[in-house]
Amino acid sequence: MFSSRLPPRLQANAFTQVVAALRRQNVVLTDLTVSNPTRVGLSYLPDLLSHLADAQGLLYDPAPFGLVSAREAVACAISTATVRVQPDQVVLTASTSEAYGLLFKLLCDPGDAVLVPQPSYPLFELLTQLDAVESAPYRLEDHGVWSIDRESLQVACGPRAKAVLVVSPNNPTGSMLRQDDREWLVAFALERGLALISDEVFADYPIAPRPDAASLLGESRVLTFTLGGLSKSAGLPQVKLGWMVVSGPTEHVTDAMVRLDVMCDTYLSVSTPVQVAAPRLIADSAPVRQAIRDRLHQNYRALIDAAADHPSVRVVPPEGGWSVLLRIPDTIGEEALVLRLLNDAHTIVHPGYFFDCASGSHLVLSLLPEPEPFASGIRKVLEHL
Repeated sequence: MFSSRLPPRLQANAFTQVVAALRRQNVVLTDLTVSNPTRVGLSYLPDLLSHLADAQGLLYDPAPFGLVSAREAVACAISTATVRVQPDQVVLTASTSEAYGLLFKLLCDPGDAVLVPQPSYPLFELLTQLDAVESAPYRLEDHGVWSIDRESLQVACGPRAKAVLVVSPNNPTGSMLRQDDREWLVAFALERGLALISDEVFADYPIAPRPDAASLLGESRVLTFTLGGLSKSAGLPQVKLGWMVVSGPTEHVTDAMVRLDVMCDTYLSVSTPVQVAAPRLIADSAPVRQAIRDRLHQNYRALIDAAADHPSVRVVPPEGGWSVLLRIPDTIGEEALVLRLLNDAHTIVHPGYFFDCASGSHLVLSLLPEPEPFASGIRKVLEHL
């Protein structure tokens, strides 16, 4: 009766079942996985969302790529000292997930493949599946610095591959694209006729980027789509405004934009009030961005200090983003340890296998929680290790 684009089994796993059971019992849990910025005690301007009530939002002027004023604001906000984004390169979407859906429809026929990094956020497998596209994983390798395992990417790139997906900063590794990997990727994409999709939603949150950290924003040699959104850049996941920046050779960009115009005009999913409010939301959320940066650095320092007394635990240094990996002794296994922390210490962490971490055992933590419960939760985790 139902589409095969959805997983055949939708039952909750053991981790989710235990969390739900503890919450039904009103057990107070220390959540070291929280990634919702509106739930971690950050201060927002009290009238920040009043911009959504602008009377201009009462006028409906459908524009497939979004209102010019909103696209101009995005282009200005994400331009850098070396890359000047033009408003006509910007396509507004309701979310980054929607941007992925548009790009899979743009680039792929059913059964085609997108090359996806591992470790990375587990949503990609479902997003590709919903568009009848194969998710072909390639590895990121950690030799003190994360980089693309080029051999695994070459092996994953079959005849039906259409695009390479990059996440920088990555979730959960916190790693960023290396400059030499960027050059290799561009050459590889040109050789194989692939597009590049770069998810840079965490770009506003550097922690300790290395000198060779790179972005694909504005890449001109191969068709490239760079993604972002207010969910992370303004700490406003509920406002639902994302974007993609289209760059590359002029003829390829033109062809892509013509097709995107048809798709975006079909859905017209981005609300007018949020587009009208976008310039002021971007400007007025600067204090929230800074508060998030301060929180990430504070919690990361606390983690480093706490882990210093536990030589068997390695904090994998993040270059940016909201997540951090802990390399832990391979004793009882990730799932058993995570369930023990839940039941005995009432502390929530994620096992590395949720994110396809390989080569040892890992825990994945968010650096976003409020500092006191974060420090308390870290102590509980390290005591159990």
